[in-house]
Amino acid sequence: MGSSNQWDAEWEVSDDLAHKLITSQFPQLASKSVKKLGHGWDNTVYLVGTEYVFRFPRREVAIHSLRMEGKILPKLKDYLSIAYSKPIFFGAGNYDFPAPFLGYPYLSGKFPIGLTDKQRKLSASTLAIFLKSLHAFPVQIAQENGVQHDHRNLTDIATRKEKMQKFLSDIALHFSEEEYRALSNYLEQLTTEKVKQKDVFLHGDLHFKNMLVDENGKVSGIIDWGDINIGHPACDLNVVYSFLPPDARSSFFEEYGEVDEETKILARLIAIYIPILIMMQAIDDHDERLIDEAKANIKRALAD
Repeated sequence: MGSSNQWDAEWEVSDDLAHKLITSQFPQLASKSVKKLGHGWDNTVYLVGTEYVFRFPRREVAIHSLRMEGKILPKLKDYLSIAYSKPIFFGAGNYDFPAPFLGYPYLSGKFPIGLTDKQRKLSASTLAIFLKSLHAFPVQIAQENGVQHDHRNLTDIATRKEKMQKFLSDIALHFSEEEYRALSNYLEQLTTEKVKQKDVFLHGDLHFKNMLVDENGKVSGIIDWGDINIGHPACDLNVVYSFLPPDARSSFFEEYGEVDEETKILARLIAIYIPILIMMQAIDDHDERLIDEAKANIKRALAD
């Protein structure tokens, strides 16, 4: 891979800087420890004490998304059936750090990595109820608050397929021959080029790094809402394929409601596309645990 990637940081937030920004703007937190939890494409995350997490943008493109979270997430409280990241601290950039930042109550749980199919089935109804309610959030309210409309053009399957073929060739060495062949065959047989646009309110980036599960492996929290947008429900429904095993999908749709075949085609595509992106960053970070989980997500999404 090249020396410059989509996920490379424009700003690094050190432990000292995070502590300085948090305690100077929120002195009531001055006695609490500040510990880095990790980072994604757009944000670096810090645990403050044991009660809060703060997210700091790593790239300029993330600033708009963070501001949008601050405006829209508090309005979701009556719609969501799973705990989620609702901001309560609103930090401002200064000469030390050029971007705003947000603080949220800490949500307990762990990432759904290495779960069994039996554990995953526990969340079929939970995810269906959550997404049915989320997708019912009024689009008009979202628009009035400046939420973007399908900013990634996800309904254009042909373009996404082309990108996936390029990505796959870049990381081919990290797949077994059987895994690579299964992915290649899937892409070759994918003939749909575009699906009809549908507009619902979306989380926009629902995958295993933005989900938390309890001690039983059941989904208990949804985090990182930076890709909130209005678009096709298949974007969020990708978890039906990437997270749930095949024999739990009918239970999901019984609760959520049936969807058309185009939606299922796009949802499966995104269920493969997102883990490929996660895998690419994990390879760059030499994170074998995330590489393996991303591959497991892809394998599950390909299964019927």
